[in-house]
Amino acid sequence: MCGIGGMFGNPDSAIIERMNWLMRHRGPDGNDVWSDENIALGHTRLAIVDVSGSDQPISAHSGNILIANGEIYNHLNIRANHNHYPWTTNGDSESILALHENALATNQGALSAKQHAKWISKLNGMYAIAIWNPRDKQLLLARDPMGIKPLMRTEVDGSLLFASEAKALRAHEGHTPQIDELALVARLAWEYPLDGTTLLKDVAQIRPGTVETWSLDHNGCAVLTGKATVEKQKVEPADTWNPDLEASKLLESFVVSVEERLMSDVPVGIVLSGGLDSSLVAAVAHEAAQRSGNPVPACWTVAESEDNPDWQAAELVASSLELEHHQHILQEDSFDKMLPNLAWHGEDLDVTVLFFQPLFEKMSQSVTVGLCGQGADELHAGYPRYRDLNHHSSVIQSRFDMMSHPSKAIIENGQLPIGDHYYSNDHSATAHTSSLDDFLQFELDSGQLSNFQLRLVDRHSMAHSVEVRVPFLGKSHRQASHKLPMQWRLPPSFEEKIALRRAADLTKLPAEIVRREKLPAGTATSPMLLQNMLEQLDGRAQQIMSKYPLISGAFKDQPDLAIGLGLFEAMHILDGGRSKRPGTAIDLLDEVI
Repeated sequence: MCGIGGMFGNPDSAIIERMNWLMRHRGPDGNDVWSDENIALGHTRLAIVDVSGSDQPISAHSGNILIANGEIYNHLNIRANHNHYPWTTNGDSESILALHENALATNQGALSAKQHAKWISKLNGMYAIAIWNPRDKQLLLARDPMGIKPLMRTEVDGSLLFASEAKALRAHEGHTPQIDELALVARLAWEYPLDGTTLLKDVAQIRPGTVETWSLDHNGCAVLTGKATVEKQKVEPADTWNPDLEASKLLESFVVSVEERLMSDVPVGIVLSGGLDSSLVAAVAHEAAQRSGNPVPACWTVAESEDNPDWQAAELVASSLELEHHQHILQEDSFDKMLPNLAWHGEDLDVTVLFFQPLFEKMSQSVTVGLCGQGADELHAGYPRYRDLNHHSSVIQSRFDMMSHPSKAIIENGQLPIGDHYYSNDHSATAHTSSLDDFLQFELDSGQLSNFQLRLVDRHSMAHSVEVRVPFLGKSHRQASHKLPMQWRLPPSFEEKIALRRAADLTKLPAEIVRREKLPAGTATSPMLLQNMLEQLDGRAQQIMSKYPLISGAFKDQPDLAIGLGLFEAMHILDGGRSKRPGTAIDLLDEVI
């Protein structure tokens, strides 16, 4: 796990060094910059595989240069199948370069985006990569199929800037961050940033499962020359599913995913909330560790008290499975102390998930890699809103109705500009809620997973130099999950994620955990601390709403987002967001009110 950044066209190594500094939390084990007259590339390293080697950027004998963030779980297979490649490291990232060099040799010339997509599709892992081909003057940018690893870009004075985090783009003085009000209106209505938006004007994400090629024009300016899909997720429910025959296969697909994600030369832990999803990771840990020859991971739990249901459920899981369990009670001043960190690292409006900061801080004292349960709800229809899409649509519409911002008409009338920022021209309240199939596909494609859940995990774990892996999004499990009939994801009865629960029945998890109701992570883990924080900051939240009268109505059922917007402005907009601002949450909010 690392941070990557680059400047293509009129490069300046000093800017890349500044990028590395802004992302130093992502890679405390080393950083370096490589440049020529066309491009500068930067990398900050968190050493996980081949700890003493595999520094980046990595150069091939051909002169091609790679920087990568993430993990390639099938790198040993790639290595075995490319024994003619002159390997220089024992790490996983070089397998990307080996596939790239083999594709170049086979095609004997510059590759199109579609040709790049073909070799990239052989990677099994989570990744954001950049490869510079100096002979053909071609830059390649690519992101894993689920968008687990971040990669975003902007253009300044003819130069393409790209990085793992938006804050790193501010290393260039010509890039002044501004709030993207169209993206903000959509985010307030839908509850997460949509498509390729980042809440920052002119900053777009590389689309998950996509490869882009870039070149320089005759003026030395960066131009996009090609784009292709590496892998697109497709919800394709089968007509039938027999739990007596298929539950064991579904479980096996998950065990394989966990086994792959134990690949590490440093200690691994499990984020254990006590919910079904993280508990299932814990439930297969012994078998996955035995298969992979790795130690059984310990578990980490945080909550506001020992009476908290999540705390008690996690205790039951760990004791039932005989797993080492580390527990931490959140301090009463946790929100006061850590809200600024949450805003700086999160790069969005979230405040209810503050427990992530102390959780990963504690984990970082013992492990460098974590396994989490994110992704299960999107694949298996676990969120309450999936039960009544008409109601969910009406909630979204009511938020639009309560805003008077002119951007809402663009969204509601299907006039969004399709491109880097928007993948559909219509994100009105009813555009994606006609059926559960359509809505699950929309949330996979348009941001609930990549822009919300995965962003949260990536930013807040990396804030403490911890890499988090997502077994539910492993290739074997997501392929099996995409085929589940809807009645085996969300039947008319109470029991959502029923196929997954049938698979969990085959483990040693206690029945009360397998049948445990889905609870919202933030409010379930620290309800009183969250409530106290909202009450303490209510006056300032009202002032933030007054500052944004055209969108203030959307905050009425989500006042936490008003606080989040104030902190976002303080951290990422004031003074160009050039560095993390000091002070408490109250201090920061007072600066923008």
